[in-house]
Amino acid sequence: MSYYVTTPIYYVNAAPHLGHAYTTIAADVIARHHRQRGEQVFFLTGTDEHGEPVADAAHALGIEPQELADRNSERFRALAPRIDATNDFFIRTTDPQHVARVQEVLSRVRENGYVHKGIYEGWYCPRCADFKAENEIDEGKLCPIHHIELTREQEENYFFALSAFQERLEELYAQREDFVAPLTRRNEALSFIRSGLRDVPLTRKRLSWGVPVPWDAEHVFYVWFDALLNYVSALSYARPGEDLTSRFWPADCHLIAKDILRFHAIYWPALLMAAEMELPKRLFVHGYLLMEGEKMSKSLGNVLDPFAVIDRFGSDALRFYLMRDVSFGQDGSVSTTAFEQRYESELANEYGNLASRVVAMVGRYRDGVVPRAQLDSELQAELNGMTDEVALLIDRVELTQALEAIWSRVRRLNRYVEERAPWQLAKQGADAELDAVLGSLVAGLFRVSVMLHAYLPSATGRLFTALGVSEVSIGAARGEVDLGGQRIAPLEPLFPKVQ
Repeated sequence: MSYYVTTPIYYVNAAPHLGHAYTTIAADVIARHHRQRGEQVFFLTGTDEHGEPVADAAHALGIEPQELADRNSERFRALAPRIDATNDFFIRTTDPQHVARVQEVLSRVRENGYVHKGIYEGWYCPRCADFKAENEIDEGKLCPIHHIELTREQEENYFFALSAFQERLEELYAQREDFVAPLTRRNEALSFIRSGLRDVPLTRKRLSWGVPVPWDAEHVFYVWFDALLNYVSALSYARPGEDLTSRFWPADCHLIAKDILRFHAIYWPALLMAAEMELPKRLFVHGYLLMEGEKMSKSLGNVLDPFAVIDRFGSDALRFYLMRDVSFGQDGSVSTTAFEQRYESELANEYGNLASRVVAMVGRYRDGVVPRAQLDSELQAELNGMTDEVALLIDRVELTQALEAIWSRVRRLNRYVEERAPWQLAKQGADAELDAVLGSLVAGLFRVSVMLHAYLPSATGRLFTALGVSEVSIGAARGEVDLGGQRIAPLEPLFPKVQ
């Protein structure tokens, strides 16, 4: 089995912010989970480096676009290890292999009869690098995302014959109801299709910062078509001397934010149809992280620095908060206050304290050796079905709900500690019962930690080291690993109090 998950590639006109970390963390949770299921996983992220916003930002700094792309691409590359993302490749759209693949695929689209020359006139946002339809424009001719005045542009372009795919796209949405999720985003894309598709610019003539058009040296490809093809091009050169396309394409899941829905849910499948290539299996569209009611945006200046959060609280805390506090797929507000409350109440007090207490009690009452005991029948009932429930939710990209399913078991284990009071059993000399309780707690803690590993890789990794185990597959969460008789080491607090 194989699984291919992608983030959008991030624009390099400025440095990364929390919104970029959000999507990459979500993709990493999915990738890690599927690796635990024994699947071959390819996880792609990277940077989108061509187009007018990059050229304008570079010129404002008095440097060339390539220099700005090199500088900011490295910042995005540095973000991945800081948030413990396990991407298999980091693509840059200035990679010569990507450029060549874009030229090859789009030349094929032209040869297949889906490219023609014409004049385009419309309202244009330079920060989106996108022409806006009349129904997408805010009052005062403003961009609904960046709140800047749109400009009326007219230029000669080569066009992609998007209108030729009207019926085929409607058929796609009818046959594959889960092609775009959540349902609200599917309906939004389908409504756009049903409103009538028009041909769209494939090239730009007045720009030079882009992939050159092989059949006309005066044009470069419109940045969006260049960027979309990264999902295919990366597989052809991610591993030197090996083409992974047949192994991993079509992609299992493209993760995107809702502001790029139209390009991914409409232009992208139409382009692949035109090139006679297979379509991805699913697009999952998440909402915005909001601060003061606005989407977090470099250009608006309302950003939280993920690096500062990690420096103070650690990468696991950031990963947990972003997957926990805002239901993945919806818009949601974030704040430092809510973050600190989640950290203290759930990570430190519920999970961290549970791990510390269980390990400490085995050390205190059983000299660090896990008693051999059957898992308590009540806990067994609580834990049975956890793996299948979580796997089903992650398959649907319901990452927040999957985390809640695991966390409900964390809370159940905490209640079990209070109900069974091992310290009282030790005082009473109830050795057999104490063995059963401690053995059950270690088994339960281990099983929920295996399922939490995709979300909290650092903390669970430290716990696994203390438990002396390395097996973290889904089978381990089903109880296939017996820790009875295992000597465990002392454990430092997984989520220490932060002053």
